[in-house]
Amino acid sequence: MRDAVDLAARLVRIESTNPGTYEGCVGEFICQYLEEAGVKPEKSLVVPGRFNVRAILEGEVKHPALIFICHMDTVVKGNGWDVKAFEGNVTDGRLVGRGACDMKSGLASALSVFAETAEQIKRGDIKLRHSLMFIGTVDEEGDMRGVEKVIADGWVTERDWIMDTEPTDGQIQMSHKGRTWFELSAQGVTAHASMPEKGADAIAGMAEMLTYIRRKFAHCPVHPELGRSTVTFGQIQGGYSPYVVPDSCQVTIDMRLVPPMDTKQAEEILKAAIEEGRQQVPGVKGSYRITGDRPWVETHPESVLLGELKKAFEEAVGKVPKVSAFPGYTDTAVIAGRLKNKECISCGPGSLKQAHKPNEFVPTTEIVRCQEVFFILVKNMLTEERAM
Repeated sequence: MRDAVDLAARLVRIESTNPGTYEGCVGEFICQYLEEAGVKPEKSLVVPGRFNVRAILEGEVKHPALIFICHMDTVVKGNGWDVKAFEGNVTDGRLVGRGACDMKSGLASALSVFAETAEQIKRGDIKLRHSLMFIGTVDEEGDMRGVEKVIADGWVTERDWIMDTEPTDGQIQMSHKGRTWFELSAQGVTAHASMPEKGADAIAGMAEMLTYIRRKFAHCPVHPELGRSTVTFGQIQGGYSPYVVPDSCQVTIDMRLVPPMDTKQAEEILKAAIEEGRQQVPGVKGSYRITGDRPWVETHPESVLLGELKKAFEEAVGKVPKVSAFPGYTDTAVIAGRLKNKECISCGPGSLKQAHKPNEFVPTTEIVRCQEVFFILVKNMLTEERAM
């Protein structure tokens, strides 16, 4: 078996921060690694200088294929590090460095299994019934344009078994809260602060709107797995002088939605909030626009991939891991939402609690464990005939 820990360390040493150096050098490294394993990769340009990578091991059946999808970018280094962030050192059983956890260890686990499978096919040791695919994406830590291009290019379908290798704390994670973003604006009428009755305070109107939204979210239904819908007012700005009634105010809103709440229902809350602001502060008007819309994803117990991944874990480590919700949003969540694919899962080494933090690390034992699980998964799913 290829050394996934060493591969992960080599990947950490190639900075691919977003924003920053971006993914070009990591993408080229992955292409070379695949070529050395006898596989011809292809690239798809997403934005200038940033490209997705794909490689396929063809089976007798093209779809459904088993697909490992792994993002190649990391967040910026940030402050607070006690070690050098891009040396990729292994210390006390931990691989340390920016991206070690999120998600170059998962990328290495999947990529090494893909390359090992390619070499086994070349030697004639195995024959694939279903195809195996590796995809490396850009911009997951940004606007997720990489996976959007994957979908646009037709690299994935609604039938495929698709797994990203994000850090999942030793669990299998399938469900995600939805992610809807708004920009809410309030318009008022300016006046001298000594005569506020001559104006309409946009900030006061906005305060009424936000209070209304918070009150409504406190009574949203609770989902048994995903919990409660939440709302965060991330940024606010308004007015232009301490001594003038403000005539404008803008707020960015981050909503994490769970069933049955969706973007349409969230819009209705915003419309009602704007009306509340108008009534409470006469002269104030409001408007909004949607800046991001990602639907929630639920766990599908009948999923073929979920069942096979459980079996692979049991064979590798002797027990079935917990199935839970992923706190954030991933490439597979985008695919599940866009294509209505019920075979999308997150599973990889490390803990999301370490992601994006200084001194980011992942235990090397988890890299090895995931590599073994992925290898068994490939063997069990792809090298035996499956009912269609």
